Amino acid sequence: MNGSDAACGAADLPRLYLRLDLAPGVSIGPGKIALLRGIAETGSIAAAGRRIGMSYKRAWQLVDALNRHFEGPLVNANRGGVRGGGARLTPLGREVIDAYVAITAVAARAAAIDLQRLLSRLCNAQAGALPKA
Repeated sequence: MNGSDAACGAADLPRLYLRLDLAPGVSIGPGKIALLRGIAETGSIAAAGRRIGMSYKRAWQLVDALNRHFEGPLVNANRGGVRGGGARLTPLGREVIDAYVAITAVAARAAAIDLQRLLSRLCNAQAGALPKA
């Protein structure tokens, strides 16, 4: 990076986000991976959803869809009640996260030179010259 990067607001950029369309209606991207990681860390679909600003209903819908689309569940969930509910990632769920992380790492390395070239073009422009939305 050159010395003008910080002035351009690009010190921590560029970032690459991937969404993998695995089959019609079946995709995995940063949001679902964050949800799965949150479930692994908190043991709760609700808590994992809250971490990423997602309603419990939406988080549950995504988990349900993922569980139906793969050969086995990614998340095992227990309903709440007197003893409370809970959720845990299955080995397949961990495998999905690990595969997504590996794919994104390879893609980021492959795109690094071209992303840097784009970034240098952005920062060589006059400050404030970006089009307004």
